[in-house]
Amino acid sequence: MKIKLSCLPSLLLVIAFQQSGYTQSKEVISKDGALVYQSNCAGCHGKQLEGASAPSLLSKELKHGGDRNSIISSIRNGIPGTEMIKWSGVITDKQIDAVTDYILAVRKSPDLAKTKTEKPLQVQTKHYKLKIERLITQGIERPWGIAFVDSKKALITGNKGELRWMLNGKLDTQKVDGIPKSYASDQVGGMLDVIIDPDYAKNGWVYLAYSHNPANSPDKRTPGMTKIVRGKVKDHRWLEEQVLFQVNDSLLVKGGSRWGCRFLFDKAGYLYFTIGDMDRAKDAQILSRPAGKIYRINKDGTIPKDNPFYGQPGVLEGIYSYGNRNVQGIAQHPLTGVIYGTEHGPQGGDELNIIKKGANYGWPVITYGIDYNGSKVSDLTQKEGMEQPITYWTPSIAVSAIAFTGGKLFPKWQNNLLVGALKFEELRRLVVEGDQVKEQEILLKGYGRVRDVCMGPDGALYVLTNSPDAVLRIKPE
Repeated sequence: MKIKLSCLPSLLLVIAFQQSGYTQSKEVISKDGALVYQSNCAGCHGKQLEGASAPSLLSKELKHGGDRNSIISSIRNGIPGTEMIKWSGVITDKQIDAVTDYILAVRKSPDLAKTKTEKPLQVQTKHYKLKIERLITQGIERPWGIAFVDSKKALITGNKGELRWMLNGKLDTQKVDGIPKSYASDQVGGMLDVIIDPDYAKNGWVYLAYSHNPANSPDKRTPGMTKIVRGKVKDHRWLEEQVLFQVNDSLLVKGGSRWGCRFLFDKAGYLYFTIGDMDRAKDAQILSRPAGKIYRINKDGTIPKDNPFYGQPGVLEGIYSYGNRNVQGIAQHPLTGVIYGTEHGPQGGDELNIIKKGANYGWPVITYGIDYNGSKVSDLTQKEGMEQPITYWTPSIAVSAIAFTGGKLFPKWQNNLLVGALKFEELRRLVVEGDQVKEQEILLKGYGRVRDVCMGPDGALYVLTNSPDAVLRIKPE
């Protein structure tokens, strides 16, 4: 069963905007432009046009033109070869005009975009009044993944190539030295997820995913691929590194994007990791190529003999599922053992899937989205032998990490699925029963791009955000 969960009306954004302290300027035609910007553009270009995952709009020269007609064209038609989608048909022509005038006004007078960015530290939800504590507000650039070692210590990866400890809610000023070198563009790649071994207390293994090229070149045109390693952290040093997954040079991709990568250890102790389609959509259907897949391996990097393609010639035996565009969240239900994954669509069609052994999730043969330039990726949304999502989001919320709730602090949320969103800066709670989404609630909105989410050893909910970079600890009041 699939349920289309379209974007909810922007009432919350309007309220947030009204509370933000924004002052109307004669240079801005109406508040509509600022509202449209904060709703649709700020997640990538920054709340004050300063840039985030996408370039700053305050630069003296804009690559695709800074005059009114050029900006309107970029918004309306998108920019081929980038993540800038075609907004015509998503927002109205009137809204495109309004947001263009807002961008031009802020480019002329940047102070117009300055608002009171502090969000409330209490949020009322359906079942709980949440108390939000901002633990880390600076010190690590673009935090990407978080993994708790115990109730007082957690490891955090920074997309720009960092691994650091969070100690008692504070960021350790000393980085972990000696971690693998990663490379990234403004949009993708870099140091990605981190997870600790289920037997960490005994063996100390820490697992890292990152974008890698053998030449260690910062140039994104250099062929590369997602790489998986494990090692140990001792006295702020990364030691005893072992390579668990690395493809041959012949399978590297030049100028790739959508690297993945999310980790999961299942109840049986297998390690799952994801690799996006690397901007090579057709590779997702080819079992001899690494992109667009979910993998399952043993903790030491060997391949389980019951993997779906084990022993077959000409395939990557670690593959568990394929036809995956870019899985950014993966979690196992605490009771049923069912594994769920969230997957980035193109322009529309973000998905929540049940991950099945050997299954084909259809990308790019079937999709509920269209390409960033407005063209069709496929005429098909369904095809025999290809899995259907149990739900999808159109427009795309830029779905990210997921986690199932547990512990004693949230008894009314037991085994609910928490879903993060990047572009929409949301944390959602989904009530999932098998292949059905029974309920959905937005818990947080506008606290930053939600990059990772997990339940801490103390029973609190931890949310890792970009723009602003922070770790949020959330408990019922």
